Amino acid sequence: MKVFKIILLFAVILGFGGCVSTTQTGRSQVMLMNESEELRIGEQARDEILKKANISHDPAMLAMLYRVGKKISLAAGKPEFKWEFYLINDKSKNAFCLPGGKVFVYTGLMQIISNDDELATVLGHETAHALLRHGAERSSMNSVRSGTGLVLAIIMQAAAPKYANIANNAFSIGSNALVMLPYSRSHELEADKYGVQLMIKAGYDPRYALSFWQKMSANKSSGNDFFSTHPSDEKRIKQIKEILAQ
Repeated sequence: MKVFKIILLFAVILGFGGCVSTTQTGRSQVMLMNESEELRIGEQARDEILKKANISHDPAMLAMLYRVGKKISLAAGKPEFKWEFYLINDKSKNAFCLPGGKVFVYTGLMQIISNDDELATVLGHETAHALLRHGAERSSMNSVRSGTGLVLAIIMQAAAPKYANIANNAFSIGSNALVMLPYSRSHELEADKYGVQLMIKAGYDPRYALSFWQKMSANKSSGNDFFSTHPSDEKRIKQIKEILAQ
């Protein structure tokens, strides 16, 4: 018990040492990375992706992406991010945003998008991830997790070496299931919520956020989201319905 109290104290000290509050949500975040470092990492990751990815130059899709992306990025009010939008030739229904506002959308997702409002749902969501600094927060949480795991390994090796491997494995599995995955799912719901606010600010109809996620839900089987990085479509749809009701 004493061992785990020491570990908990270490995690709390390390975590609170880097706590900040988001201006958009007011939620406290563990943040051990400054914004300039975050922007540099985003640019490096973009360059690596552009070297390897099959970038699409489909004129109709790109025109739509640039048109909606411009409005959403203006609504975001973060010009220092130097927003960029890219189209990846891939059948997957996916999109992601790197720190600093580098957004990538797959052609497979574009093929099921019916109008600018549905695309605004996607870009609002991805833009929200960047504005809320979710990538930097996950990186910071991983640092706290790694540091705490190292302390556990040192203590267990000194106090009970026979059980050190068991304790380390239990910590790794437990911290992932009970901390990291729920964090990731909460980020997705937070990005959904703030993304809808962005699309409204940009002049798009938020009711299409609901139709988009219903469409996404119909394109895949539903399951338990406990061991998933993303929340279930049912949870996303429920939250969007609540936002629309307000």
